[in-house]
Amino acid sequence: MEGFSSKDLAMKAQKKILSSMASKSSVQMFIDDTTSEILDELYRVSREHCQNKAEAQKVIKDLVKIAVKIGVLFRNNCFNRDELCVAQDFKKKLHQGAMTAISFYEVDFTFDQSVMSELLSCCRDLLLKLVQAHLKPKSHGRINHVFNHYSDPELLSRLYEPSGPLRPNLTRICSGLNKLLEDGTI
Repeated sequence: MEGFSSKDLAMKAQKKILSSMASKSSVQMFIDDTTSEILDELYRVSREHCQNKAEAQKVIKDLVKIAVKIGVLFRNNCFNRDELCVAQDFKKKLHQGAMTAISFYEVDFTFDQSVMSELLSCCRDLLLKLVQAHLKPKSHGRINHVFNHYSDPELLSRLYEPSGPLRPNLTRICSGLNKLLEDGTI
């Protein structure tokens, strides 16, 4: 029995079960309405950008699976002091990213693709550092997939085009981000 831990086993089961339930109906049990609306808009942006429904669904599914797994790790107090510092850094960078995304949206022609890509890359790197010891390489691949997809310069340029077809999506994304910032969620 050496090396066996029922708590570890239960946590692994939770991560596995919850990641396999990453459907829209089950996600709504874990994610608030505002976040769900943002995810819906991110899906629409991805679908429009890559013209591939399956790829757009995969990106969102990967995002949800990672969020749920990290939530399980937090609820089970799996992060040590150093990792909690990384989590704080990630939250600050995510907050900065949301504020920057909104600012670029609100002031036409201020969008700087390199700034947005850098913020997203930094968030990705912090998240990978946070979960390094807790999640398997497959999950690390999911994190890379999501962040690489949304930091694509072409996608970002299309999203922030002032009179482009994705402008209504960006409007709804920024509205949701504003709500999350006001609530202190991010």
